Amino acid sequence: MANRKKLRILISFLKDKSSIIKATFSTSIHRAILRATNHATCTPPSDHHIDTVFSLGSQNSLSARTTVEALMGRLHGTSNANVGLKCLFVLHNVIINGSVVLKDQLFVYPSNGLKLSTFRDGLDSYTWELSDWVRWYAAVLEETLIVYWILGDFDNKKKKIKFLTESNSELLKGMDVLLSYVDELSNSPESLHLQINSLVYEIVRLVGEDYRFVQREIFATVDEIKNRVPSFSLTELTRTELALNRLESCKKRLSLLFINRARNDRLWELVSEAKGNVLGMINEKQQSMVLVKFKSQNVAELTQLNYLTSAGSCRLLLRG
Repeated sequence: MANRKKLRILISFLKDKSSIIKATFSTSIHRAILRATNHATCTPPSDHHIDTVFSLGSQNSLSARTTVEALMGRLHGTSNANVGLKCLFVLHNVIINGSVVLKDQLFVYPSNGLKLSTFRDGLDSYTWELSDWVRWYAAVLEETLIVYWILGDFDNKKKKIKFLTESNSELLKGMDVLLSYVDELSNSPESLHLQINSLVYEIVRLVGEDYRFVQREIFATVDEIKNRVPSFSLTELTRTELALNRLESCKKRLSLLFINRARNDRLWELVSEAKGNVLGMINEKQQSMVLVKFKSQNVAELTQLNYLTSAGSCRLLLRG
């Protein structure tokens, strides 16, 4: 096994050298991406390599499109878990810190996902576990793109969710978007011990920064839901209860992933409070429905009794 790993390292090194030589006849963008996403070591791409990719890819729309296409080509053309994670890491940095022109090209890229749900690096048990992180990270970034599209820059701390001022239906749709992100986040691999890998550690740290932003948006949304509970229909209340249960079900797994670094106890307290209000209102509305039904039945019975009484009186008069 040790010899096999050494052989793979040598082959990976030769692949990187070969790719860079080929890229010499291509573009500086391709060379920069190859250097940022090399096979060697489990360390994340350096700031220098990422900045170089950004600089070359931000000159105009053509360079931006070339950069995004080259990154995607590198991502989909590898079966190496380290390379896959590094490509995703660079894409993540584009989402967060890239220029407007780079982000625009990323968003107009064919929106059929990153297509990594079947990614496998089968060299050994370690790379097999690392492959889980590739699939998870890709799924998280897909949800990140959706959230980013709706909320805007993750570093804009003053931004408020646009659907907070819209209808109850739109508010709940917005909540569903945030929940889809949290759901995917909580589906992290079982091999949490791999955070000792500096690349995985840096990925979790970067994802954690996004999650803190999303937490603020969830807090604002749940707070608004709590205030609107009296105006919700029974259908909306039931939908809200399911959403809050879904959110609570992610809490433990998120705590394990981030090792309590993004606990935000006040958020979970607010979720519990909102859920209590929702359940109380559901009970109240259900009791009202039972009461209305009971009154309707009484009215119907009374109407029928009056009819029978009137009919009986008419028969007596006719006989008389």
